[in-house]
Amino acid sequence: MSDSELLNVGEISGVFGIKGWVKVYSLTDPRENILSYSPWILKKGSETKEVKLLNGKQQGKSIVASIEGVSDRNIAESYTGWEILIKKDQLPEPEEGEYYWADLVGLSVETEQGVNLGQVDHLIETGANDVLVVKDDKQERLIPFLLEQVVKKIDLGSSQMIVDWDPDF
Repeated sequence: MSDSELLNVGEISGVFGIKGWVKVYSLTDPRENILSYSPWILKKGSETKEVKLLNGKQQGKSIVASIEGVSDRNIAESYTGWEILIKKDQLPEPEEGEYYWADLVGLSVETEQGVNLGQVDHLIETGANDVLVVKDDKQERLIPFLLEQVVKKIDLGSSQMIVDWDPDF
């Protein structure tokens, strides 16, 4: 399975209790959504393994989970630091006009006048609105992800995004 088919949704950050539960640092929003996906593909370095999520819950501000084959604290400790990946096809289809960040990364970004601004490198959550980080050979641009106002068109099929943006910014 290629890395492009997988999404990083978190990391095992420690252990919880003595029965093999692990603490999970979740990148999903809301955090507990990470418990909606099973199996998890755990990755550390070049090693990967698929595990089934047996149980999980929010514990204070943390997420804790029980995974198949992990029944004591010592085994759970060996999983600390492993990334938690899922297959892209485990995600529900987004609604019309909604996009997963992972689908936007790598898109070619052009102005309405056809000026190439580079590619979406990643996105930043700012609270007010998300921001596209667009990079080319010369510079990095921060473009607000405001559909219809700034982002005029997204064509995932042709890996292209059209924006109303001054190339000098």
